[in-house]
Amino acid sequence: MKKSGVNQEFPFDKKTMVFKLCGKMFLLTNIQEWEQYQGRINVKNEPEINTLLREQYSSIIPGYHMNKKHWNTINIFEEELDDDFIFNLIDESYEIIKLKLPKKDQKTLS
Repeated sequence: MKKSGVNQEFPFDKKTMVFKLCGKMFLLTNIQEWEQYQGRINVKNEPEINTLLREQYSSIIPGYHMNKKHWNTINIFEEELDDDFIFNLIDESYEIIKLKLPKKDQKTLS
């Protein structure tokens, strides 16, 4: 939420929290799963990177209910990945969306 232009909402149901940048999704999570220590997040990345991440880490799988080419689901509570790595994946998802915005919108986020 500290990132410029980010808002959160529940567009699908009362349990799926979606983080958006200028109306475009870059992170989704089911808040009920977090309450049960089964938290997962969906983040976007480049297809080539997604393939490598899935091969390297068992806690990263194709995006649940998302385009499997562009989205990954990260199982947070498996503890395979450290916090910095997870935050980096979130930052990358944010940046991918930011770069696809019109130039005028990108300038307002700097």
